[in-house]
Amino acid sequence: MSATNRFVGQNADTPLSKTTKFPLIMRFLFYSTLISLACSVITIQGQAQTAPFERDNNTTATYTETIQFYQQLAQRFPRYVRLTEAGPTDAPYPLHTAIISVDRLFDPAKARKAGNLILMINNAIHPGEPCGVDASMLFLRDYLQDPAKRELLRGITLVVIPFYNIDGGLNRGPFSRANQNGPAAYGFRGNARNYDLNRDFIKADSRNAQTFNQVYGVWRPHVFIDNHTSNGADYQYAMTLIATQPDKLPALLRDYLRQELLPQLYKGMAQKGRDMTPYVNVDETPEKGIAGFLDLPRYSSGYAALHHAISFMPEAHMLKPYADRVLGTYALLEVMLNAVGKDRSRILALRQQAEDQCARQEEFPISWAPDRNREDSLWFKGYTARYRPSEVSGLERLYYDRSAPWEGFIPYRPYYQTTQTVKKPVAYIIPQAYQEVIERLRWNGITLHRLREAADIDVEYYSLEDYKTRTSAYEGHYPHYQVEVKPIQRTQHFQQGDYVIFVNQPGNRYIVETLEPQAPDSYFSWNFFDGVLMQKEYFSSYVFEDLAAAYLKDHPEIREELEQRRQQDPEFAKSARAQLDFVYRRSPYYEPTYLRYPVARLLRIDQKLPLD
Repeated sequence: MSATNRFVGQNADTPLSKTTKFPLIMRFLFYSTLISLACSVITIQGQAQTAPFERDNNTTATYTETIQFYQQLAQRFPRYVRLTEAGPTDAPYPLHTAIISVDRLFDPAKARKAGNLILMINNAIHPGEPCGVDASMLFLRDYLQDPAKRELLRGITLVVIPFYNIDGGLNRGPFSRANQNGPAAYGFRGNARNYDLNRDFIKADSRNAQTFNQVYGVWRPHVFIDNHTSNGADYQYAMTLIATQPDKLPALLRDYLRQELLPQLYKGMAQKGRDMTPYVNVDETPEKGIAGFLDLPRYSSGYAALHHAISFMPEAHMLKPYADRVLGTYALLEVMLNAVGKDRSRILALRQQAEDQCARQEEFPISWAPDRNREDSLWFKGYTARYRPSEVSGLERLYYDRSAPWEGFIPYRPYYQTTQTVKKPVAYIIPQAYQEVIERLRWNGITLHRLREAADIDVEYYSLEDYKTRTSAYEGHYPHYQVEVKPIQRTQHFQQGDYVIFVNQPGNRYIVETLEPQAPDSYFSWNFFDGVLMQKEYFSSYVFEDLAAAYLKDHPEIREELEQRRQQDPEFAKSARAQLDFVYRRSPYYEPTYLRYPVARLLRIDQKLPLD
């Protein structure tokens, strides 16, 4: 070109004068700079949203990297993401929750009122099993930044805990899971107080679980996912799945889960080329059969079942490469989202029916056992189990021969049956002294009332007739089991401020299974009421001899019982102390609180209670 300059969008034959040439050049440079800066920002954001797993697929994000990723996610998508500090943990860091809603429904009451399905995802309850941490980061980023995928989130409010066991996550290294194939470094199963948090949902000893209870009680999710990595046998699958034990759910939810939702999940994973099988819960080797897992309320899925949620513990197989485990968990999140999104109205309706039914239900199962009369066949892809001499002990050892894969039907025993039921009372009355129990009920959304004045009330108590106690510690406790009780009716004086919990609520299952002492994960089982298991007063034999003689003289029916016992039990007849104790236990001197379970059952609704 000659002395004339040409500019895009301007007539090619029009020369630029000296007065117009400079401003246009400046504008060109200005906009070029803006475009360059914008590209730089996009590049930086893209790099910031690259997870550590994507840079090295044998790497899992640290706690700090995880929270930074979610912070950046909230900055990139402020319309759809809220990252909040939910409360304290046993680590010096708070528990975070990320609320994702393309409908902008970040309040649980508003989300429920609008008909959103609430899907909760928990990660790193066991930080040595971190597949969910990395899979959730990738999943949420991909679905938020892709407009087509983002639409699949409509009608669903996601509540994600990025990193639950922060304490264990900080205790990072490569050795705590000897039977696991990667990642290069990961956290430890126990938290700062060495609790396994997947045994802590009911007892809530850790501040992690205390905060979780409150988060869960506010959101009351319809579907709950708690991501894990397996232990145990070797087989061809990279993903296995524990679902809420269907036989513990109300019939409508049980049938939907077993007949509709689970088949969708297994089919969806197969269509993605990632076959999945039920959790390989075996006594020996898989070909001898898989048993269903009984998820007691101490576990995440059992805890969720108390609240009528359909719950899952995905268990990625520990011997598969870490990349396969993360991508398998990612695929399951996708399949789950599609399934519950499609069935959203159905799940909401079933959940409402379950809550309504529970509020009216009169009798509740509180313990279960495998139903050995029912069995299915399951197509399974395994490896041949073989035996050879151990190089350590010289004795026979098991190994799985990966050069000899096999496929075939194996026994599958997923069914459980109720072994004990209890009829609910009108209400439970709990002395205000038991604040640890009261606060746990509150955290879980249970409605409580208080006596505004002291009152004498006709109630039923349980006499603790027998129980067994673990002889070694289990998660910081010595749980009781095989509890036997005898009902006793009496008029009890209650104090102003004691608590009354009516059993007419959607949370009835939580109430009954924690307050009935025979239930395997009751508060009694977890030692919250151990004070009543020890006598506080007793007698000196030489003093009580005269009192006992006088009492027997005034109560010939007790003397007759004593004589019968002597005749039936020779050892008893030889022990003066045992016979005095026999009389003492039937006398007014015997303390009434010893072996009396302190939670009363109100059986009659015709009594007027002075409630707040």
